[in-house]
Order: sequence, then C-alpha cells, then structure tokens
Amino acid sequence: MAKIGDIVRFLNSTGGGRIVRIEGNIAHVEDSDGFEVPILLKECVVVDQASSRPQSTAPAVAKSPAIKPSAPAPKAVAADEDDDVESGPETDTGNTLNLVLGYEPTDLKHLSTSDFDAYIVNDSNYYLYFTYMTRSDSDDGWNTRYAGIVEPNIQLRIDTVTQAMLPAMDRIAFQYIAFKQERQYAAKNPALVEYNLDTTRFFKLHAFHDNPYFDIPVIAFDLVRNDRPMRQKNVDGRELEKAMRQKRNADRRPVIKRQFKHGDKRNGDIIEVDLHINELVDNTAGLTAADMLNLQVDEFRRVMDQNLKNKGQKIVFIHGKGEGVLRNALTKELTHRYKGHLVQDASFQEYGYGATQVTIV
Repeated sequence: MAKIGDIVRFLNSTGGGRIVRIEGNIAHVEDSDGFEVPILLKECVVVDQASSRPQSTAPAVAKSPAIKPSAPAPKAVAADEDDDVESGPETDTGNTLNLVLGYEPTDLKHLSTSDFDAYIVNDSNYYLYFTYMTRSDSDDGWNTRYAGIVEPNIQLRIDTVTQAMLPAMDRIAFQYIAFKQERQYAAKNPALVEYNLDTTRFFKLHAFHDNPYFDIPVIAFDLVRNDRPMRQKNVDGRELEKAMRQKRNADRRPVIKRQFKHGDKRNGDIIEVDLHINELVDNTAGLTAADMLNLQVDEFRRVMDQNLKNKGQKIVFIHGKGEGVLRNALTKELTHRYKGHLVQDASFQEYGYGATQVTIV
C-alpha cells in the first residue's frame, strides 16, 4: 500500500511523482513540475519507498489468509521506457492458474439493503491483465466494470455492487491474459469465462457459503480451476441470441391461463400465492409488460376477495424482487382498495427477499 512520501507511477495512465498527502482513498501526487495530481490510491504503483512511513488514512483492501501476501507491486513500464522490473517470490503450487470471483456482502445480516464488494482472487504465480464485465439480458453488449492488472497470489477488490446495479447484472464475464515478469514460464491460453447470474440469490442468506479465500460467507464463482477455464464461451453470443429470438417468434402460441383450483397452496395456516407471471400463464408470447402486470394484480385481487371474511387469515404473496413494479402495485392496492389489513414483509428465512404477508382483520 502506497504511503505519504513514496515515489509512485500511475498504473493505468502516464505520470507519477511523490505522494504528499492522502485523503480517504485518494492520493495527491506531486509531479516533477510541482503540480498536485489527485488519483485513486489503488492506481499508484510504488517505485521508491519513503524512509519514514506515516500511517495512511486509506482503507486497506482485505487479503484472504489463504493467499500469501505478494511482493511489492511491479513497476509500471511505459512503452518508451527500459526500466527493469523485479518479480516477487513464487509459491510451490502457483504455476497452475486458479482464479475465483467472489461477492462479499458489506452487511450479511441485512442483505435487502447491503452492498456487495466484488473481489478477484489470483491464486497463482502469474500476473493477469484482465477485464471484468457485466450485462443484462436486454443489453446488446457488455459494460466494463474493471480493467487492469492483478498481481500474483493476491486478492483485489474490483467493484462495489449496489442494490440499484443488480437488475442489470444478469450475466458476468471475465477475460484475461496471464504472464510473468523477468522469468521464464509456461504460457497460458487467454480465455473468456462467462456466467449467468441469478441476482435474486443476493437476497437469500443460504446462497452465501464459506470459501477458503474469504473470512465471511460469499457468493463465489470459479473462473479458472487448475488451468482449466470454467464456463468458457466459444460461440458468438449475439448470433446465438438472434437465432433464439427468431425461433421464439416462430413458435408463438396463444396464451392459455392455468385454471386455479379453489384454495391456493397452503403452508400450515398460511396461504401462499406465487404471482410470478410464469405461474399464472403457460406462455407470455404477445403479452406486454402492462398485460402481465394486470394479470398479476387480478390474481392478487381474486385471492384477497376470496378471503376477506376469513378474519386472521395470513396470505403470503410472492412477487419477487425485480424492479419493484409489482410490489408497488400491490402496495397501492393494499393502501386504497384493501386498506385496514395488517401488511408486513414475509419471513426472510422462508421466502427470501420478495414476498409480502397480509393478515386479514
């Protein structure tokens, strides 16, 4: 970690100088002309350490105890420089690539409001140039969340995922090139690894598991295991999606509503009603978003009207997280059309985030 007085170069841009002060995660670097340049602390690569080391105010990025601390960061080399770059010590097993992407909640006890820090774990003796990308299923292309370099045998925080970002993260991808500095090494093939991401798991406590690289339970994905990329993509995704859309359009069938029997699924004395659209209709082809919302609200009203005389009856409506459109529609119904009944979030442990419980009064 760079400190006040250190001579540094910038990791992803040209320039450098001496750190004169640190404010939070921003280092103020004085260049050769005497100007101060503010830059993220993590973008500073130490070239020459100061003789004295004042305590930095910047928060340290946690390293997993399973990863040995790496040697001092390599010197950033511009295309027109011939500076020597030293490599740090290697581990006995590090010549085999093992990469893990983990999402660590900032507040494990309150997942419905927590942010999630994304970490890349490089358990190998190789440096990695990499790009971390996300996209939603409705997007035509990827969005770069982080691009840079991660050193050998280190854990690096590459993103903070907020609640608002999750709906646009239906897929994640990691693209990398592995190499070593100042050593002979066995070349590794570049690869692109892609995962489908069920973002509803971020609100379910049981989806977070212990992992040897982290101190608390996380949602983790193996990117490379023993040199073998996981979920490697070798097809043109856009062409495949285009073909699938054409097939869906050709296979469109009339919408057929399922016939609901009297009395929905019961869990003891609680009636459970799943309002996900695929539980209400057999095929959504031809339905607009408004059509689907109307079907869901109609089912909600049907169940409420059927139980208005059953005082004390508890009904759990499972609406999912989504973008909150259905939840807001149900809240409006309960505020105006069905006001006076007891409304609360359903049991998080039993239903996760995305269910509302109504008690008839």
